[in-house]
Amino acid sequence: MEFARSDLSPEGLTGRWKTLVEDFLASPEGSALAMRLQAEKRNVYPPHAFRALELTPFESVRAVIVGQDPYHTPGKACGLAFSVPAGEKLPPSLRNIFKVAAEGGSVRTKGDLTDWAKAGVLLINPILTVAEGQPLSHAGWGWERLTTEIIRTLSDEREGLVFFLWGKPAQKLFLPLIDEGRHKVLTASHPSPLSATRGDDAFMKSRIFAKANEWFASRGEPLIDWNGSEEKETQPSLF
Repeated sequence: MEFARSDLSPEGLTGRWKTLVEDFLASPEGSALAMRLQAEKRNVYPPHAFRALELTPFESVRAVIVGQDPYHTPGKACGLAFSVPAGEKLPPSLRNIFKVAAEGGSVRTKGDLTDWAKAGVLLINPILTVAEGQPLSHAGWGWERLTTEIIRTLSDEREGLVFFLWGKPAQKLFLPLIDEGRHKVLTASHPSPLSATRGDDAFMKSRIFAKANEWFASRGEPLIDWNGSEEKETQPSLF
C-alpha cells in the first residue's frame, strides 16, 4: 500500500529560505527526519511541507503567525498554519481568528489564507508535517530545529516585523528568540474554543490584528487587509 507523502524538495524556495532548508535537510537531524517520514505507515500531510516559505519569501515577510502542527484529517492541511483549502468548512480556531480580525464587523468565510501569505504573513507551524489521524505525531522529529532557526533568522536579519504567538507552547518555544527591541510581539491565548475566551490574555478579547495594524501605522507602513474582499457573513459585535 502506498501512502501520501509530504514533498520535502526545496526547489520552490529562494534566497534565505532555500539556504536554511537545504542546510537543515543536509544535516544529520534533517536526514533522519526525511527517513522517518518515508517510513511512516500512514498518510503524511500537507502535500508540500515548505509551502509557507514558498508563498512568503524571506524579504517579503511583514508578520509571522505561529500555529502548532498541520491538520491531520484528509483534505485540510495545505502547508499554511490555520489555513484550509477553498470550499472546506472552517475549523473552529480559524473561525475565531476571523471573528477577531473582523473587529465586530462582517466575518470572512473563506478559509484559504493564500492572500495573507502573499501579503507578507508567514503562516508557519513549528512542526511541518503530521500523520493522518495523529495530531502532534511528528513533534520532536526535528522540525523544531528548522522552525526555531527560521524565527531566529527573521528576528536577527529583518526589522519591524510583527510576531503573533498564541498559546503557551508557541510562546515558550519562540519568544526567547525574538528581539523585542526591533520587532512587535503580540501574545494571546490559543484561538481554539478550549482556550480562546479564558484568562487575562483571552484571544477573543485581544484585538490582536488591530494592534498589528496600529504598529504598522506607527511606522508609516501599509496596513494588512486581514478581511480580504471575499464573501463574508455578519456576526454580532465582539466588543
